Amino acid sequence: MSVLPLVFTSGWASGVNAYAVVLLLGVFGATGLSDDVPETLQRPEVLVVAGLLFLCEAVADKIPYVDSAWDAVHTVIRPVAGAWVGALLAGQSGSLSDVAAALIGGSTALASHTVKAGTRMAVNTSPEPFSNIALSLAEDLGVAGIVTFAIFHPTAAAIIAAVLLLAGLLVVYLLISRIRRFRRRRAQRREERQLAARRPT
Repeated sequence: MSVLPLVFTSGWASGVNAYAVVLLLGVFGATGLSDDVPETLQRPEVLVVAGLLFLCEAVADKIPYVDSAWDAVHTVIRPVAGAWVGALLAGQSGSLSDVAAALIGGSTALASHTVKAGTRMAVNTSPEPFSNIALSLAEDLGVAGIVTFAIFHPTAAAIIAAVLLLAGLLVVYLLISRIRRFRRRRAQRREERQLAARRPT
């Protein structure tokens, strides 16, 4: 069976939380739950590093503005991780070229990272921290659920990941449009106040 659905799903999940993807796939492979996971991801040092970085992300991701700074740093890391995992999965399966898998995994990770970073910037405008925590927990649980589902039902998981990605891109587009309209209105009001202040009394 083609590994393409698993590559796509792991790419989407890597754009949200790359360390969770590496950790989960490694654990599934090491425990024998999946034969599709390459040996590289099952190595103890890879699992330890992924686990520690996952814990760091779990904390940073729930603090307003720290999460956006973390996302900025991971603009390169997440797509590279998605490409790396995709290439490893393709090499293990042999049903898809490593280059094609890396391109699919990396580009999908970049797209989902854009959704994550964009929604976080919008959520950070809220004065309370609870929305950040709720969104972060939903992302963590979503990644865990989708990756686990993909191990046993890769095609269905890929369809879900594609729907989530398209919905997320639409939400980011709508948020950006609203932010632009808000900034235009604010600039217009500022200009009107400046003109009113210059008029002679």
